[in-house]
Amino acid sequence: MADEMQFSPDNLSEDAELGSVTLTLEDDTEITCAILGTFEADGNEYIALLPESDSDDEEGDVLLYRYIAEGEDGEPEIANIETDEEYEIAADAFDEIMDSMEFDDEEDDDLE
Repeated sequence: MADEMQFSPDNLSEDAELGSVTLTLEDDTEITCAILGTFEADGNEYIALLPESDSDDEEGDVLLYRYIAEGEDGEPEIANIETDEEYEIAADAFDEIMDSMEFDDEEDDDLE
């Protein structure tokens, strides 16, 4: 299995939506995922992806990967998170971001 999966910046749009990326898994299955965003945790950059088959569901499984803005070839890259400890750090940071966004949405609703 390749440790790094690459995506093309051509898949990213500059408008409000972050775009999508197609991942190729070790069995050559391709999954198109919506990019939820990138975030930093414990000195590393991560990317959160939602498989498009799940994007209509409220409770879809979010995929977390390490994000390298400029890989060896100058293109963005993603890499697998190798340890359970690192995954917990990334997942906790992502959960905090989502909780914060949910709280902000509730405040906005209260103001209307």
